[in-house]
Amino acid sequence: MPIRTAVPPRVLTVAGSDSGGGAGIQADLKTMLALGVHGMSVLTAVTAQNSLGVQGAWELPVDAVRAQYRSVADDIGVQAVKTGMLASAALVETVAELLAATDAPVVVDPVGVSKHGDALLAAEALDSVRTKLLPVATVATPNLDEVAQLTGVVVTDESGMRRAAEEILGFGPRWVVIKGGHLPGEAVDLLTDGSAEHWLRAPRHDNRHTHGTGCTLASAIASGLALGQDVPTAVRGAKTYVTGAIEAGFPLGGGIGPVDHGWLTRPAR
Repeated sequence: MPIRTAVPPRVLTVAGSDSGGGAGIQADLKTMLALGVHGMSVLTAVTAQNSLGVQGAWELPVDAVRAQYRSVADDIGVQAVKTGMLASAALVETVAELLAATDAPVVVDPVGVSKHGDALLAAEALDSVRTKLLPVATVATPNLDEVAQLTGVVVTDESGMRRAAEEILGFGPRWVVIKGGHLPGEAVDLLTDGSAEHWLRAPRHDNRHTHGTGCTLASAIASGLALGQDVPTAVRGAKTYVTGAIEAGFPLGGGIGPVDHGWLTRPAR
Protein backbone atom coordinates (compact mmCIF):
# COMPACT_ATOMS: atom_id res chain seq x y z
CA MET A 1 0.00 0.00 0.00
CA PRO A 2 1.47 3.42 -0.93
CA ILE A 3 2.45 5.74 1.91
CA ARG A 4 0.28 8.84 2.12
CA THR A 5 2.32 12.02 2.10
CA ALA A 6 -0.40 14.70 1.77
CA VAL A 7 -1.39 16.23 5.10
CA PRO A 8 -5.15 16.67 5.57
CA PRO A 9 -6.52 19.92 7.03
CA ARG A 10 -6.25 20.03 10.83
CA VAL A 11 -9.21 20.82 13.08
CA LEU A 12 -9.00 21.22 16.85
CA THR A 13 -11.94 20.53 19.16
CA VAL A 14 -11.97 22.08 22.62
CA ALA A 15 -14.70 20.25 24.50
CA GLY A 16 -15.72 17.71 27.10
CA SER A 17 -15.63 13.94 26.87
CA ASP A 18 -18.75 11.78 26.51
CA SER A 19 -18.03 8.32 27.90
CA GLY A 20 -20.96 6.93 25.90
CA GLY A 21 -19.31 8.04 22.66
CA GLY A 22 -22.27 9.88 21.14
CA ALA A 23 -21.42 13.53 21.81
CA GLY A 24 -18.52 15.69 22.96
CA ILE A 25 -14.93 15.02 21.93
CA GLN A 26 -15.85 11.56 20.68
CA ALA A 27 -18.52 12.86 18.30
CA ASP A 28 -16.25 15.66 17.15
CA LEU A 29 -13.39 13.37 16.19
CA LYS A 30 -15.70 10.89 14.45
CA THR A 31 -17.23 13.71 12.42
CA MET A 32 -13.84 15.09 11.45
CA LEU A 33 -12.63 11.68 10.30
CA ALA A 34 -15.80 11.14 8.27
CA LEU A 35 -15.37 14.51 6.52
CA GLY A 36 -11.72 14.12 5.59
CA VAL A 37 -9.86 16.29 8.11
CA HIS A 38 -7.42 15.45 10.89
CA GLY A 39 -9.08 15.91 14.27
CA MET A 40 -7.16 16.97 17.38
CA SER A 41 -8.48 17.61 20.86
CA VAL A 42 -8.24 19.71 23.99
CA LEU A 43 -10.18 18.03 26.78
CA THR A 44 -11.98 20.47 29.09
CA ALA A 45 -14.02 18.09 31.21
CA VAL A 46 -14.73 14.42 31.80
CA THR A 47 -18.33 13.23 32.07
CA ALA A 48 -19.86 9.98 33.19
CA GLN A 49 -22.52 9.80 30.53
CA ASN A 50 -24.67 7.23 28.77
CA SER A 51 -27.93 6.99 26.84
CA LEU A 52 -29.91 7.93 29.96
CA GLY A 53 -28.09 11.14 30.90
CA VAL A 54 -25.07 12.61 32.64
CA GLN A 55 -24.26 10.98 35.98
CA GLY A 56 -21.25 13.16 36.78
CA ALA A 57 -18.94 15.85 35.35
CA TRP A 58 -15.44 16.96 36.38
CA GLU A 59 -13.78 19.94 34.73
CA LEU A 60 -10.03 20.01 34.11
CA PRO A 61 -7.75 22.68 35.58
CA VAL A 62 -7.19 25.82 33.52
CA ASP A 63 -3.47 25.04 33.25
CA ALA A 64 -4.20 21.61 31.79
CA VAL A 65 -6.52 23.06 29.16
CA ARG A 66 -4.04 25.80 28.24
CA ALA A 67 -1.16 23.32 27.99
CA GLN A 68 -3.11 21.00 25.70
CA TYR A 69 -4.06 23.87 23.41
CA ARG A 70 -0.56 25.31 23.20
CA SER A 71 0.93 21.84 22.64
CA VAL A 72 -1.19 21.32 19.55
CA ALA A 73 -1.34 24.86 18.17
CA ASP A 74 2.36 25.64 18.57
CA ASP A 75 3.65 22.45 16.95
CA ILE A 76 1.02 21.04 14.61
CA GLY A 77 -1.04 24.14 13.87
CA VAL A 78 -4.75 24.38 13.23
CA GLN A 79 -6.91 25.40 10.30
CA ALA A 80 -10.15 25.58 12.26
CA VAL A 81 -11.21 25.29 15.89
CA LYS A 82 -14.50 24.10 17.37
CA THR A 83 -15.54 24.64 20.99
CA GLY A 84 -18.12 22.68 22.95
CA MET A 85 -18.53 22.07 26.68
CA LEU A 86 -16.40 24.59 28.60
CA ALA A 87 -18.07 24.09 32.01
CA SER A 88 -16.94 27.20 33.95
CA ALA A 89 -16.27 30.91 33.59
CA ALA A 90 -12.55 30.33 34.14
CA LEU A 91 -12.37 27.83 31.28
CA VAL A 92 -14.53 29.99 28.98
CA GLU A 93 -12.23 32.97 29.52
CA THR A 94 -9.06 30.90 29.11
CA VAL A 95 -10.26 29.35 25.87
CA ALA A 96 -11.48 32.70 24.52
CA GLU A 97 -8.03 34.18 25.15
CA LEU A 98 -6.37 31.29 23.31
CA LEU A 99 -8.77 31.57 20.39
CA ALA A 100 -8.21 35.30 20.05
CA ALA A 101 -4.52 34.62 19.46
CA THR A 102 -5.15 31.86 16.89
CA ASP A 103 -5.30 32.70 13.18
CA ALA A 104 -8.04 30.25 12.20
CA PRO A 105 -11.84 30.28 11.93
CA VAL A 106 -13.65 29.37 15.15
CA VAL A 107 -16.99 27.58 15.51
CA VAL A 108 -18.52 28.12 18.95
CA ASP A 109 -21.18 25.68 20.10
CA PRO A 110 -22.28 27.37 23.35
CA VAL A 111 -23.14 24.12 25.12
CA GLY A 112 -25.35 24.75 28.13
CA VAL A 113 -27.27 21.53 28.72
CA SER A 114 -27.09 17.93 27.52
CA LYS A 115 -29.70 16.20 25.35
CA HIS A 116 -31.27 14.98 28.61
CA GLY A 117 -31.38 18.44 30.24
CA ASP A 118 -28.27 18.04 32.42
CA ALA A 119 -26.38 21.29 33.05
CA LEU A 120 -22.96 21.40 31.35
CA LEU A 121 -22.17 25.08 31.94
CA ALA A 122 -22.18 26.92 35.25
CA ALA A 123 -24.79 29.67 35.38
CA GLU A 124 -22.16 32.24 36.32
CA ALA A 125 -20.26 31.42 33.10
CA LEU A 126 -23.02 32.74 30.82
CA ASP A 127 -21.73 36.30 30.96
CA SER A 128 -18.25 35.11 29.99
CA VAL A 129 -19.74 33.31 27.00
CA ARG A 130 -21.50 36.52 25.94
CA THR A 131 -18.59 38.92 26.48
CA LYS A 132 -15.49 36.77 25.87
CA LEU A 133 -16.28 33.71 23.77
CA LEU A 134 -18.92 34.79 21.25
CA PRO A 135 -16.89 37.85 20.13
CA VAL A 136 -14.11 35.56 18.82
CA ALA A 137 -16.49 33.22 16.95
CA THR A 138 -16.59 32.99 13.19
CA VAL A 139 -19.80 30.98 13.54
CA ALA A 140 -21.91 30.44 16.66
CA THR A 141 -24.36 27.52 16.70
CA PRO A 142 -26.84 27.83 19.60
CA ASN A 143 -29.95 25.71 19.86
CA LEU A 144 -33.18 27.23 21.13
CA ASP A 145 -32.50 26.35 24.77
CA GLU A 146 -29.09 28.01 24.55
CA VAL A 147 -30.64 31.05 22.87
CA ALA A 148 -32.99 31.39 25.83
CA GLN A 149 -30.09 31.02 28.31
CA LEU A 150 -27.97 33.65 26.58
CA THR A 151 -30.58 36.20 25.50
CA GLY A 152 -33.85 35.50 27.28
CA VAL A 153 -35.56 35.14 23.89
CA VAL A 154 -37.99 32.20 23.81
CA VAL A 155 -38.36 31.05 20.21
CA THR A 156 -41.64 29.46 19.14
CA ASP A 157 -41.60 30.06 15.38
CA GLU A 158 -39.40 31.15 12.49
CA SER A 159 -39.86 34.86 13.12
CA GLY A 160 -38.54 34.24 16.62
CA MET A 161 -35.47 32.60 15.11
CA ARG A 162 -34.72 35.84 13.25
CA ARG A 163 -35.01 37.84 16.46
CA ALA A 164 -32.77 35.33 18.26
CA ALA A 165 -30.15 35.66 15.54
CA GLU A 166 -30.10 39.43 15.94
CA GLU A 167 -29.58 39.07 19.69
CA ILE A 168 -26.74 36.55 19.35
CA LEU A 169 -25.02 38.59 16.62
CA GLY A 170 -25.09 41.50 19.03
CA PHE A 171 -22.52 39.66 21.13
CA GLY A 172 -20.02 39.72 18.27
CA PRO A 173 -19.83 36.51 16.22
CA ARG A 174 -19.51 37.05 12.47
CA TRP A 175 -22.22 34.48 11.67
CA VAL A 176 -24.82 32.61 13.69
CA VAL A 177 -26.75 29.41 13.05
CA ILE A 178 -29.98 29.34 15.05
CA LYS A 179 -30.86 25.66 15.23
CA GLY A 180 -34.61 25.19 15.05
CA GLY A 181 -34.73 21.44 15.50
CA HIS A 182 -36.84 21.77 18.65
CA LEU A 183 -39.68 23.45 16.72
CA PRO A 184 -42.49 21.32 15.23
CA GLY A 185 -42.51 20.51 11.54
CA GLU A 186 -39.49 20.22 9.27
CA ALA A 187 -36.02 20.69 10.73
CA VAL A 188 -35.17 24.32 9.92
CA ASP A 189 -32.04 26.31 10.80
CA LEU A 190 -31.30 29.97 10.13
CA LEU A 191 -27.79 31.04 9.10
CA THR A 192 -27.16 34.77 8.97
CA ASP A 193 -24.48 37.41 9.37
CA GLY A 194 -27.07 40.13 9.92
CA SER A 195 -27.48 40.90 6.24
CA ALA A 196 -27.60 37.68 4.21
CA GLU A 197 -30.08 35.05 5.41
CA HIS A 198 -29.93 31.35 4.57
CA TRP A 199 -32.85 29.18 5.68
CA LEU A 200 -31.73 25.55 5.76
CA ARG A 201 -34.54 23.01 5.69
CA ALA A 202 -34.54 19.23 5.91
CA PRO A 203 -37.18 16.57 6.48
CA ARG A 204 -37.70 15.54 10.09
CA HIS A 205 -36.81 11.87 10.48
CA ASP A 206 -38.88 9.75 12.86
CA ASN A 207 -35.89 8.65 14.93
CA ARG A 208 -35.46 9.41 18.63
CA HIS A 209 -31.76 8.50 18.57
CA THR A 210 -30.33 11.98 18.12
CA HIS A 211 -27.67 12.22 20.83
CA GLY A 212 -24.75 14.36 19.66
CA THR A 213 -26.44 16.40 16.94
CA GLY A 214 -25.17 19.78 18.16
CA CYS A 215 -21.57 18.65 18.57
CA THR A 216 -21.71 16.94 15.20
CA LEU A 217 -23.06 19.98 13.36
CA ALA A 218 -20.46 22.34 14.82
CA SER A 219 -17.63 19.92 14.06
CA ALA A 220 -18.88 19.44 10.52
CA ILE A 221 -18.95 23.21 9.99
CA ALA A 222 -15.39 23.52 11.32
CA SER A 223 -14.29 20.71 9.01
CA GLY A 224 -15.77 22.50 5.99
CA LEU A 225 -14.05 25.75 6.95
CA ALA A 226 -10.72 23.94 7.31
CA LEU A 227 -11.24 22.51 3.82
CA GLY A 228 -11.43 26.08 2.49
CA GLN A 229 -15.18 26.43 2.14
CA ASP A 230 -16.93 29.72 2.84
CA VAL A 231 -19.36 29.84 5.76
CA PRO A 232 -22.63 29.25 3.86
CA THR A 233 -21.12 26.31 1.96
CA ALA A 234 -19.67 24.78 5.13
CA VAL A 235 -22.97 25.13 6.99
CA ARG A 236 -25.03 23.67 4.15
CA GLY A 237 -22.68 20.70 3.93
CA ALA A 238 -22.80 20.23 7.68
CA LYS A 239 -26.61 20.30 7.63
CA THR A 240 -26.66 17.57 4.97
CA TYR A 241 -24.19 15.45 6.93
CA VAL A 242 -26.11 15.79 10.21
CA THR A 243 -29.44 15.06 8.54
CA GLY A 244 -28.04 11.78 7.22
CA ALA A 245 -26.51 10.97 10.59
CA ILE A 246 -29.85 11.54 12.34
CA GLU A 247 -31.68 9.34 9.85
CA ALA A 248 -29.17 6.57 10.56
CA GLY A 249 -29.11 7.07 14.35
CA PHE A 250 -29.25 3.81 16.28
CA PRO A 251 -30.30 2.56 19.74
CA LEU A 252 -27.75 2.10 22.51
CA GLY A 253 -28.59 1.35 26.13
CA GLY A 254 -32.00 2.14 27.54
CA GLY A 255 -32.36 5.76 26.46
CA ILE A 256 -31.49 8.04 23.54
CA GLY A 257 -28.94 6.55 21.17
CA PRO A 258 -26.42 8.47 19.04
CA VAL A 259 -26.51 9.71 15.50
CA ASP A 260 -24.43 7.59 13.13
CA HIS A 261 -21.26 9.53 12.36
CA GLY A 262 -20.14 6.88 9.88
CA TRP A 263 -23.31 6.84 7.79
CA LEU A 264 -21.53 8.04 4.66
CA THR A 265 -19.52 4.82 4.51
CA ARG A 266 -22.27 2.39 5.50
CA PRO A 267 -23.87 0.15 2.85
CA ALA A 268 -27.28 1.42 1.76
CA ARG A 269 -30.03 -0.04 3.91
